[in-house]
Amino acid sequence: MSIPPPPGPHQPDPAQGPSPAPDPYGPPPPGQQPYEQQSYGQQSYGQPYGPPYQTWGQGYSPYARPSSVNGLAVASLVLGVLCCFPAVGLVLGVIALAQIRKKGQSGKGLAIAGSILSSLGLALWVTALATGGLSEAWDGFKKGATEGTAFSVVKGQCFDAPGESLEGLTYDVDQVPCAGEHDGEVFGEFRMTGSAFPGDSAVSDAADEKCYPLQDAYAMDSWALPEDVDVYYFGPTRQSWRLGDREVTCIFGNTDEQGTLTGSLRADETTLDTYQITLLKSLNALDSVLWEEPEDYPEDDLPGYLDWSRDVHDSLGEQMDALRAPSWPATADKQVAALVKDLGEARDEWAKAVAAAEDDDVDAFYIHYDKGYEFVDGPSTVTARKALGLATKRPAYDEESGDGSGESSGGELNV
Repeated sequence: MSIPPPPGPHQPDPAQGPSPAPDPYGPPPPGQQPYEQQSYGQQSYGQPYGPPYQTWGQGYSPYARPSSVNGLAVASLVLGVLCCFPAVGLVLGVIALAQIRKKGQSGKGLAIAGSILSSLGLALWVTALATGGLSEAWDGFKKGATEGTAFSVVKGQCFDAPGESLEGLTYDVDQVPCAGEHDGEVFGEFRMTGSAFPGDSAVSDAADEKCYPLQDAYAMDSWALPEDVDVYYFGPTRQSWRLGDREVTCIFGNTDEQGTLTGSLRADETTLDTYQITLLKSLNALDSVLWEEPEDYPEDDLPGYLDWSRDVHDSLGEQMDALRAPSWPATADKQVAALVKDLGEARDEWAKAVAAAEDDDVDAFYIHYDKGYEFVDGPSTVTARKALGLATKRPAYDEESGDGSGESSGGELNV
């Protein structure tokens, strides 16, 4: 039950009864304003008689601005997806959640997702550091940067190189089957050491020193190598050295710029039988000693020839013992025995050459030197090779490569 307000100067006395309804088309009653003032926000609007309009609070008003997205939440999600700085992404996600609650911003889902992804990324980084996986990944990256996917050719594989020769600078090779035509065949590799790049000449000298012994191990039957085949190599450049590249790859290539190789040149334990390997090891060991012949003439360096002749004499004795040890097949027994006999006669001549050098008799040294060489790769060597199924055509060495200097005529392909 409501209590009517006391009569005012503009209100009728309740005892007089209710006031008649005002005429909407007539003048307003005395003292009455034409419109009531209804407050709406910060601006007043005139409103006729009747119930007031509904007001809207902040956040529900159809005219209110949408709340902003928290920037740290977005950054946390980005770092969490990229997994590059997981610890930073996790910290940003936690800060973003606190700011969102305080400022009423949106982006809570982004912050939560970024924090979760960053946590997972941080766990992966910790695991990689603990197990050494990060170091392996970096080593793999450096290797890929220095070698590239195209330089994945290894010992025994063949490839085609860009350009018309194996000399110069290249960034790409294509692996191809050895059975068909190809530009090169990898027969060995080794690593150089040192922190500073030693220079192109030092890389070339290292390749000459180490590639040729690797060649003898890969292509043990040197007589089977074509005459137009020489040794080349992939070597590091100054730029790749800075990235950790120390690899030198030894390869066979054709000396003709337009020429190619056909078929594999490999002849080692993977392709030869036991008897072939035994004979080739013996012959190659003797050849290695003969290649150490001094560069000067005997009359200019007789002491050097004296030491070298002693080495040849001793090597002949070792190879004779090595060839007598096995029980050779019946088809090759007599042929190998004939070879051992010739090696013995050669050994006698080299013993006389040693004596002549000791007596400082250059003329006598030349006589026994020549006779000793007559038994090297002589007829008995050919028949023994033929009996064991090896190449029988003597290689034709030119004057430069046959002077005993062992100088390389190969080339370089820098990478």
